Amino acid sequence: MRSIILSAKISVIVLSVTLLSLKCDRPANADTDLSANKTSVATMITEKQFNDLFPMRDKFYTYAAFVKAVTDLGQIKIKVVKRTGNTYQFTRTDKSTGKSTVIRQDEDFNEDWAKKKPDSTYIVDYANFCAEKDPATNKKELAAFFAQIAHETRHGQDGQYNDGLMFLHENDTSNSYTAPNDAYPAVTGKKYYGRGPMQLSYNGNYGYASDCIFGDKNILLNNPQLAATDAVVAFKTAIYFWMTPQALKPSAHDVMIGKWQPNAADKAAGRVPGFGMTINIVNGNIECNKGENNYGMKDRIGFYQHFLQKLGVSDPNCACSCGKMKPY
Repeated sequence: MRSIILSAKISVIVLSVTLLSLKCDRPANADTDLSANKTSVATMITEKQFNDLFPMRDKFYTYAAFVKAVTDLGQIKIKVVKRTGNTYQFTRTDKSTGKSTVIRQDEDFNEDWAKKKPDSTYIVDYANFCAEKDPATNKKELAAFFAQIAHETRHGQDGQYNDGLMFLHENDTSNSYTAPNDAYPAVTGKKYYGRGPMQLSYNGNYGYASDCIFGDKNILLNNPQLAATDAVVAFKTAIYFWMTPQALKPSAHDVMIGKWQPNAADKAAGRVPGFGMTINIVNGNIECNKGENNYGMKDRIGFYQHFLQKLGVSDPNCACSCGKMKPY
Protein backbone atom coordinates (compact mmCIF):
# COMPACT_ATOMS: atom_id res chain seq x y z
CA MET A 1 0.00 0.00 0.00
CA ARG A 2 1.63 3.18 -1.18
CA SER A 3 -0.98 5.92 -0.82
CA ILE A 4 -0.16 9.08 1.12
CA ILE A 5 -2.48 11.11 3.32
CA LEU A 6 -3.48 14.54 2.11
CA SER A 7 -1.79 17.73 3.31
CA ALA A 8 -3.54 21.00 4.05
CA LYS A 9 -1.65 22.51 1.14
CA ILE A 10 -1.00 19.64 -1.24
CA SER A 11 -4.17 18.15 -2.63
CA VAL A 12 -2.39 15.43 -4.57
CA ILE A 13 -1.27 13.70 -1.40
CA VAL A 14 -4.09 11.39 -0.51
CA LEU A 15 -5.72 10.61 2.77
CA SER A 16 -5.05 6.96 3.22
CA VAL A 17 -6.10 3.45 5.00
CA THR A 18 -5.28 -2.03 5.56
CA LEU A 19 -11.67 -7.20 9.76
CA LEU A 20 -14.41 -6.77 11.31
CA SER A 21 -15.67 -3.89 13.09
CA LEU A 22 -18.02 -4.86 15.43
CA LYS A 23 -19.82 -3.74 18.40
CA CYS A 24 -17.65 -3.94 21.45
CA ASP A 25 -18.80 -4.12 25.03
CA ARG A 26 -19.64 -0.46 25.32
CA PRO A 27 -20.27 1.41 28.57
CA ALA A 28 -23.78 2.52 29.30
CA ASN A 29 -22.76 6.15 28.96
CA ALA A 30 -21.27 5.70 25.49
CA ASP A 31 -23.05 7.40 22.59
CA THR A 32 -25.92 5.43 21.14
CA ASP A 33 -25.70 6.25 17.45
CA LEU A 34 -24.74 2.64 16.68
CA SER A 35 -26.98 -0.39 16.78
CA ALA A 36 -26.71 -2.55 19.88
CA ASN A 37 -26.76 -5.62 17.66
CA LYS A 38 -23.29 -5.38 16.15
CA THR A 39 -21.67 -8.74 15.63
CA SER A 40 -18.74 -9.51 17.91
CA VAL A 41 -15.37 -10.73 16.74
CA ALA A 42 -15.80 -13.96 18.65
CA THR A 43 -19.08 -14.80 16.92
CA MET A 44 -17.86 -13.83 13.45
CA ILE A 45 -14.61 -15.77 13.57
CA THR A 46 -13.01 -17.90 16.27
CA GLU A 47 -9.34 -18.10 17.12
CA LYS A 48 -9.12 -21.51 15.49
CA GLN A 49 -10.66 -20.19 12.28
CA PHE A 50 -8.32 -17.21 12.27
CA ASN A 51 -5.32 -19.47 12.72
CA ASP A 52 -6.55 -21.80 9.98
CA LEU A 53 -6.91 -18.89 7.57
CA PHE A 54 -3.32 -17.82 8.20
CA PRO A 55 -1.45 -21.08 8.93
CA MET A 56 1.97 -19.68 8.04
CA ARG A 57 1.54 -16.34 9.78
CA ASP A 58 4.26 -14.78 11.89
CA LYS A 59 3.53 -15.36 15.58
CA PHE A 60 3.37 -11.56 15.92
CA TYR A 61 -0.08 -11.54 14.28
CA THR A 62 -2.31 -13.11 16.94
CA TYR A 63 -6.05 -13.46 17.08
CA ALA A 64 -6.04 -11.77 20.50
CA ALA A 65 -4.28 -8.72 19.06
CA PHE A 66 -6.75 -8.57 16.20
CA VAL A 67 -9.74 -8.78 18.52
CA LYS A 68 -8.35 -6.07 20.79
CA ALA A 69 -7.60 -3.80 17.84
CA VAL A 70 -11.16 -4.13 16.55
CA THR A 71 -12.61 -3.63 20.03
CA ASP A 72 -10.50 -0.62 20.93
CA LEU A 73 -10.79 1.16 17.60
CA GLY A 74 -14.52 0.46 17.57
CA GLN A 75 -14.79 3.07 20.32
CA ILE A 76 -13.46 5.80 18.02
CA LYS A 77 -15.35 8.02 15.61
CA ILE A 78 -13.80 10.73 13.41
CA LYS A 79 -15.68 13.70 11.95
CA VAL A 80 -13.95 15.23 8.93
CA VAL A 81 -14.89 18.72 7.73
CA LYS A 82 -13.35 19.99 4.49
CA ARG A 83 -13.47 23.60 3.33
CA THR A 84 -12.34 25.46 0.23
CA GLY A 85 -8.66 25.12 -0.56
CA ASN A 86 -8.33 21.66 0.98
CA THR A 87 -8.39 22.92 4.54
CA TYR A 88 -9.51 20.41 7.12
CA GLN A 89 -10.77 19.98 10.64
CA PHE A 90 -10.81 16.54 12.26
CA THR A 91 -12.73 15.86 15.46
CA ARG A 92 -12.10 12.58 17.29
CA THR A 93 -14.73 11.18 19.62
CA ASP A 94 -13.93 8.47 22.16
CA LYS A 95 -17.27 6.77 22.69
CA SER A 96 -16.08 5.08 25.89
CA THR A 97 -15.80 8.48 27.58
CA GLY A 98 -17.99 10.62 25.35
CA LYS A 99 -15.12 13.10 24.94
CA SER A 100 -14.67 14.84 21.57
CA THR A 101 -11.37 16.51 20.69
CA VAL A 102 -10.29 18.50 17.67
CA ILE A 103 -7.14 16.63 16.64
CA ARG A 104 -6.42 18.66 13.54
CA GLN A 105 -7.47 22.08 12.32
CA ASP A 106 -5.53 23.53 9.43
CA GLU A 107 -4.20 27.05 9.75
CA ASP A 108 -6.52 28.51 7.12
CA PHE A 109 -9.63 26.63 8.19
CA ASN A 110 -11.40 29.72 9.58
CA GLU A 111 -10.26 32.19 6.93
CA ASP A 112 -13.09 33.93 5.08
CA TRP A 113 -11.97 32.55 1.72
CA ALA A 114 -12.07 29.03 3.12
CA LYS A 115 -15.70 29.47 4.14
CA LYS A 116 -16.96 30.55 0.71
CA LYS A 117 -18.24 27.11 -0.22
CA PRO A 118 -20.40 24.85 1.93
CA ASP A 119 -18.52 22.43 4.14
CA SER A 120 -18.09 18.85 3.03
CA THR A 121 -18.51 16.64 6.08
CA TYR A 122 -18.31 12.90 6.64
CA ILE A 123 -18.06 10.57 9.60
CA VAL A 124 -15.72 7.61 9.94
CA ASP A 125 -17.09 5.31 12.63
CA TYR A 126 -14.65 2.46 13.15
CA ALA A 127 -17.29 0.36 14.92
CA ASN A 128 -18.87 -0.20 11.49
CA PHE A 129 -15.86 -2.21 10.32
CA CYS A 130 -17.38 -5.41 8.86
CA ALA A 131 -20.47 -4.82 10.98
CA GLU A 132 -22.65 -2.26 9.21
CA LYS A 133 -24.75 -4.55 7.04
CA ASP A 134 -26.27 -8.04 7.01
CA PRO A 135 -24.13 -11.05 8.04
CA ALA A 136 -23.36 -12.13 4.46
CA THR A 137 -22.22 -8.65 3.43
CA ASN A 138 -20.14 -8.32 6.58
CA LYS A 139 -18.42 -11.62 5.84
CA LYS A 140 -17.70 -10.55 2.27
CA GLU A 141 -16.12 -7.39 3.61
CA LEU A 142 -14.08 -9.47 6.05
CA ALA A 143 -12.93 -11.72 3.20
CA ALA A 144 -11.92 -8.66 1.19
CA PHE A 145 -9.99 -7.19 4.10
CA PHE A 146 -8.24 -10.50 4.76
CA ALA A 147 -7.38 -10.77 1.06
CA GLN A 148 -5.69 -7.39 1.02
CA ILE A 149 -3.65 -7.88 4.18
CA ALA A 150 -2.72 -11.43 3.13
CA HIS A 151 -1.36 -10.26 -0.20
CA GLU A 152 0.45 -7.32 1.36
CA THR A 153 2.29 -9.61 3.81
CA ARG A 154 2.62 -12.87 1.87
CA HIS A 155 5.75 -14.97 1.50
CA GLY A 156 5.07 -18.49 0.35
CA GLN A 157 3.95 -20.71 -2.49
CA ASP A 158 2.01 -19.15 -5.34
CA GLY A 159 -1.56 -20.33 -5.49
CA GLN A 160 -1.70 -21.86 -2.03
CA TYR A 161 -3.14 -18.79 -0.28
CA ASN A 162 -1.79 -20.00 3.05
CA ASP A 163 1.05 -17.52 3.34
CA GLY A 164 -0.58 -14.27 4.49
CA LEU A 165 0.48 -12.24 7.54
CA MET A 166 4.08 -13.38 7.30
CA PHE A 167 5.92 -10.07 6.94
CA LEU A 168 5.94 -7.42 9.66
CA HIS A 169 7.46 -4.84 7.33
CA GLU A 170 8.62 -4.66 3.75
CA ASN A 171 11.92 -6.28 2.85
CA ASP A 172 13.66 -3.17 1.57
CA THR A 173 13.92 -0.74 4.45
CA SER A 174 16.38 1.62 2.78
CA ASN A 175 13.69 3.97 1.44
CA SER A 176 12.42 6.48 4.00
CA TYR A 177 9.03 6.99 2.26
CA THR A 178 8.78 10.65 3.19
CA ALA A 179 6.91 13.34 1.29
CA PRO A 180 6.10 17.02 1.89
CA ASN A 181 3.09 17.28 4.16
CA ASP A 182 2.12 20.37 6.12
CA ALA A 183 -0.11 18.53 8.58
CA TYR A 184 2.09 15.49 9.11
CA PRO A 185 5.74 16.38 8.44
CA ALA A 186 8.30 13.62 8.55
CA VAL A 187 10.53 13.47 11.61
CA THR A 188 14.22 13.74 10.81
CA GLY A 189 15.86 10.34 10.82
CA LYS A 190 12.63 8.34 10.82
CA LYS A 191 11.59 6.00 8.03
CA TYR A 192 7.99 5.40 7.01
CA TYR A 193 8.33 2.30 4.87
CA GLY A 194 5.56 -0.29 4.77
CA ARG A 195 4.72 -1.85 8.12
CA GLY A 196 1.90 -3.95 9.54
CA PRO A 197 -0.87 -5.95 7.84
CA MET A 198 -1.64 -3.24 5.28
CA GLN A 199 1.99 -2.15 4.94
CA LEU A 200 1.25 1.43 6.00
CA SER A 201 3.60 3.76 4.12
CA TYR A 202 4.61 7.45 4.11
CA ASN A 203 4.64 10.02 6.88
CA GLY A 204 1.22 11.36 5.91
CA ASN A 205 -0.43 8.01 6.58
CA TYR A 206 1.48 7.45 9.79
CA GLY A 207 0.51 10.88 11.09
CA TYR A 208 -3.17 10.62 10.33
CA ALA A 209 -3.40 7.03 11.51
CA SER A 210 -1.80 8.19 14.74
CA ASP A 211 -4.35 10.99 15.09
CA CYS A 212 -7.18 8.49 14.69
CA ILE A 213 -5.74 5.74 16.86
CA PHE A 214 -4.16 7.76 19.66
CA GLY A 215 -5.57 11.26 19.25
CA ASP A 216 -1.96 12.42 18.81
CA LYS A 217 -0.22 12.57 15.44
CA ASN A 218 3.23 12.53 17.01
CA ILE A 219 3.07 9.02 18.45
CA LEU A 220 3.49 7.22 15.14
CA LEU A 221 5.39 10.04 13.46
CA ASN A 222 8.00 9.78 16.19
CA ASN A 223 7.72 6.02 16.59
CA PRO A 224 6.75 4.48 13.24
CA GLN A 225 8.25 1.17 14.37
CA LEU A 226 5.20 0.63 16.60
CA ALA A 227 3.31 -0.52 13.51
CA ALA A 228 5.65 -3.52 13.39
CA THR A 229 6.46 -4.06 17.08
CA ASP A 230 3.03 -3.71 18.71
CA ALA A 231 0.56 -6.15 17.14
CA VAL A 232 -2.53 -4.30 18.35
CA VAL A 233 -1.28 -1.04 16.85
CA ALA A 234 -0.37 -2.90 13.65
CA PHE A 235 -3.92 -4.20 13.20
CA LYS A 236 -5.33 -0.77 14.08
CA THR A 237 -3.34 0.84 11.27
CA ALA A 238 -4.85 -1.67 8.84
CA ILE A 239 -8.38 -0.97 10.07
CA TYR A 240 -7.73 2.77 9.85
CA PHE A 241 -6.69 2.43 6.23
CA TRP A 242 -9.66 0.23 5.34
CA MET A 243 -12.24 2.53 6.89
CA THR A 244 -10.94 6.01 6.05
CA PRO A 245 -11.89 7.70 2.75
CA GLN A 246 -9.12 9.44 0.87
CA ALA A 247 -8.99 12.81 -0.85
CA LEU A 248 -10.24 11.36 -4.13
CA LYS A 249 -11.02 7.76 -3.21
CA PRO A 250 -13.82 6.22 -1.16
CA SER A 251 -13.03 3.90 1.71
CA ALA A 252 -12.71 0.20 0.95
CA HIS A 253 -15.39 -0.33 3.59
CA ASP A 254 -17.91 1.84 1.74
CA VAL A 255 -17.12 0.01 -1.49
CA MET A 256 -17.66 -3.45 -0.02
CA ILE A 257 -20.97 -2.62 1.66
CA GLY A 258 -22.39 -0.96 -1.45
CA LYS A 259 -22.46 2.53 0.07
CA TRP A 260 -20.13 3.98 -2.56
CA GLN A 261 -21.52 4.53 -6.04
CA PRO A 262 -19.39 5.86 -8.91
CA ASN A 263 -19.88 9.40 -10.14
CA ALA A 264 -19.58 10.42 -13.78
CA ALA A 265 -15.79 10.70 -13.61
CA ASP A 266 -15.52 7.27 -11.99
CA LYS A 267 -17.73 5.69 -14.64
CA ALA A 268 -15.64 7.26 -17.39
CA ALA A 269 -12.56 5.75 -15.72
CA GLY A 270 -14.14 2.29 -15.58
CA ARG A 271 -14.51 2.27 -11.79
CA VAL A 272 -17.36 0.13 -10.51
CA PRO A 273 -18.38 -1.19 -7.08
CA GLY A 274 -16.80 -4.49 -6.12
CA PHE A 275 -13.60 -6.09 -4.90
CA GLY A 276 -11.64 -4.73 -7.86
CA MET A 277 -12.27 -1.22 -6.62
CA THR A 278 -10.61 -2.06 -3.28
CA ILE A 279 -7.49 -3.06 -5.23
CA ASN A 280 -7.62 0.35 -6.91
CA ILE A 281 -7.79 1.97 -3.48
CA VAL A 282 -4.93 -0.05 -2.00
CA ASN A 283 -2.47 -0.17 -4.90
CA GLY A 284 -4.15 1.09 -8.05
CA ASN A 285 -1.15 2.86 -9.53
CA ILE A 286 0.78 -0.40 -9.67
CA GLU A 287 -1.90 -2.99 -10.41
CA CYS A 288 -4.91 -1.39 -12.12
CA ASN A 289 -5.59 -0.50 -15.77
CA LYS A 290 -2.91 -2.96 -16.81
CA GLY A 291 -5.06 -5.75 -18.23
CA GLU A 292 -6.10 -9.05 -16.72
CA ASN A 293 -2.68 -10.64 -16.20
CA ASN A 294 -1.19 -8.35 -13.58
CA TYR A 295 0.28 -10.64 -10.92
CA GLY A 296 -0.55 -8.51 -7.88
CA MET A 297 -4.16 -8.00 -8.92
CA LYS A 298 -4.66 -11.69 -9.69
CA ASP A 299 -3.12 -12.71 -6.37
CA ARG A 300 -5.44 -10.42 -4.41
CA ILE A 301 -8.43 -11.84 -6.31
CA GLY A 302 -7.25 -15.38 -5.56
CA PHE A 303 -7.00 -14.60 -1.86
CA TYR A 304 -10.47 -13.04 -1.89
CA GLN A 305 -12.05 -16.08 -3.51
CA HIS A 306 -10.15 -18.33 -1.10
CA PHE A 307 -11.36 -16.47 1.98
CA LEU A 308 -14.94 -16.26 0.68
CA GLN A 309 -15.00 -20.03 0.49
CA LYS A 310 -13.44 -20.41 3.93
CA LEU A 311 -15.98 -18.05 5.46
CA GLY A 312 -18.91 -19.76 3.78
CA VAL A 313 -20.12 -16.91 1.58
CA SER A 314 -20.07 -16.19 -2.15
CA ASP A 315 -19.75 -13.12 -4.35
CA PRO A 316 -20.66 -14.27 -7.87
CA ASN A 317 -20.89 -10.71 -9.21
CA CYS A 318 -17.79 -9.47 -7.43
CA ALA A 319 -16.40 -7.21 -10.16
CA CYS A 320 -13.08 -8.49 -8.89
CA SER A 321 -10.80 -7.15 -11.62
CA CYS A 322 -9.40 -3.64 -11.84
CA GLY A 323 -7.66 -4.46 -15.11
CA LYS A 324 -9.61 -1.78 -16.99
CA MET A 325 -9.97 0.72 -14.12
CA LYS A 326 -7.90 3.87 -14.23
CA PRO A 327 -6.09 4.51 -10.96
CA TYR A 328 -6.63 7.81 -9.17
